[in-house]
Amino acid sequence: MTRVLVVEDDPQLVRALVINLQARRYGIDAAPDGATALRLAAARQPDVVLLDLGLPDMDGVDVIKALRGWSRVPILVLSARQASEEKVAALDVGADDYITKPFSMNELLARLRAAVRRTEEVAPGPGTTLVETAGFTIDLLAKKVTKAGQDVRLTPTEWHLLEILVTSPGRLVTQKQLLQEVWGVSQSSKTNYLRVYMAQLRRKLEADPAHPRHLITEPGMGYRFEG
Repeated sequence: MTRVLVVEDDPQLVRALVINLQARRYGIDAAPDGATALRLAAARQPDVVLLDLGLPDMDGVDVIKALRGWSRVPILVLSARQASEEKVAALDVGADDYITKPFSMNELLARLRAAVRRTEEVAPGPGTTLVETAGFTIDLLAKKVTKAGQDVRLTPTEWHLLEILVTSPGRLVTQKQLLQEVWGVSQSSKTNYLRVYMAQLRRKLEADPAHPRHLITEPGMGYRFEG
């Protein structure tokens, strides 16, 4: 059973989420504030977190930061904040997706399924289990990246993007392909997600993120990985 932690202080929305998720056989824990959410996350080890940013005791961005200190659990933000900078701030600290209120339950469930899929084991093709560059090594089987002998902590979304690119070395992967694979959407309006996550990956992996050697942008088209 997939376990979902719902972090939301609106009791009506919590009730709607619990009813819809339980009907689809998800296990649910609910927290009305950030402190309770962090305690439950540690105790219950959820498979995915649905997180409102406007919590009574702390900002949801701080909850994401705290979770990312020790967990790679997928985090889907649910928020009435629609400003682009608010979305980027949440994605930047480690959220995996951002759903603006009000939202349709069908859209939420589709995004939730996509988030869960991103964490599932995918058997890499033959000969592609270890990818080595001058600066870092990617172990596709263990889902680990090391740089200068140290593990690099990636979120599930960062990992999924990297995995898609490195298993197609030298080939252009279009923005539409990446959006469809990672988020289950192909709307061009989501390309800012890609920019945020590619910037994060470059900061974590490239020796000079402003002049990347391995994670290359093809302007207006997509991205490619060069070993």
